[in-house]
Amino acid sequence: MHDARALLELGADAVRRLARRGYQLDLSALDDLLSRRNKSIQRVDELRSESKRVASEVQRLARQGGETAALKDRARQIKDETRALETEQEHLAAQLRDVLLNVPNLPLDAAPDGDSDADAVEVRRRGTPPSFGFEPKDHVDLGEALGILDFAHATKLSGPRFSIARGAGAALERGLAALMLDLHTRQHGYVEFSMPLLVTPETMTGTGQLPKFAEDLFRTGTANRDLYLIPTAEVPLTNLHAGEILDAGSLPRAYTAHTQCFRSEAGSYGRDTRGLIRLHQFGKVELVRLCDPERSQAELELMVGHAEACLAALDLPYRVVTLAAGDMGFSAQLTYDLEVWLPGQDRYREISSCSDCGTYQARRAGIRMRGKDGRKGLVATLNGSGLPIGRTLAAVLENHQQVDGSIALPAALAPYVGFRTIRPDGTTE
Repeated sequence: MHDARALLELGADAVRRLARRGYQLDLSALDDLLSRRNKSIQRVDELRSESKRVASEVQRLARQGGETAALKDRARQIKDETRALETEQEHLAAQLRDVLLNVPNLPLDAAPDGDSDADAVEVRRRGTPPSFGFEPKDHVDLGEALGILDFAHATKLSGPRFSIARGAGAALERGLAALMLDLHTRQHGYVEFSMPLLVTPETMTGTGQLPKFAEDLFRTGTANRDLYLIPTAEVPLTNLHAGEILDAGSLPRAYTAHTQCFRSEAGSYGRDTRGLIRLHQFGKVELVRLCDPERSQAELELMVGHAEACLAALDLPYRVVTLAAGDMGFSAQLTYDLEVWLPGQDRYREISSCSDCGTYQARRAGIRMRGKDGRKGLVATLNGSGLPIGRTLAAVLENHQQVDGSIALPAALAPYVGFRTIRPDGTTE
């Protein structure tokens, strides 16, 4: 969330930057709303001061036996006017908050122009897509032929966009999560958490999922308790310190968690309906970092490297791209996507987004830091996938498939699953 005064101070530059991501900021309307709220606050303060003076004068006259009726009438008028202004002030404050909650983060100039994945700018490539002496299959055909993925029964149980992993497939899901968590905790210095999957509306608001993307969320709860299923562990991990003041000396903080994630995919009907690419429920290892805002871009580069390490360990070809300003997530000011090569689609597909959110989420969630000089300021928050289990499983199956339909697993994964090969009949060795 933005500070309204900061947006107004930026003026035309704020308008320009937000226009790059398709948002039209009405500065005059924002200025008017802020001015009316501030005038209301000022007038209430004036009335409270007058109320104290009138009360003091009433007491003085009463002691002297003087006439106090007119002053008491004025005191009642002040009270009524104050109540009315306080109601107006609350209404204006709510209006201002609603406006600001729906303004996306300001993109950095480092983000290229554009509003789709076609406008992303490639930064680097790692690994070479495999050359098969046969027509490679996609992960759906491979998984179903091996008997390790079952989409038909998942649809029977829950409807479309769900999956079931069986036997070696379930072992691969478990093993991939363990490998990623080991990399991030033992080599990259992240602290692992086991997080709730249900969170409050306030928690969702802190990271920017609400109010803008309510239709993309699964909502549950009871008559007296409103809860949401998390779309990513970024939500609870970032909000761990909502409303807190952190010692600047304790930064950066690096957190990771493996959770199930739940997304309605409201805006993606007809897209990626086949396989593991876009599901309503999926496992993911998430990375979150909290740091001094001056270090956020350096921390982003570090986080991207941590996500890349997972792909490198699994011998998966990938590329890194900088997302266009109009294609970034709502809370991001700069985002790198990691795209893995999928032979079954003959193209690179997004497998991780790593975003620098600057102080945008910290302002919404009230996450501050205190420096050695005692001054308080907002922290910067960053998040990234490190990595989603389903998409990574799809990439492993497709890139390591053999001519006979078997899968030769990368060496780093074998210790986590207890086998090196999935035979054509689904058995392992």
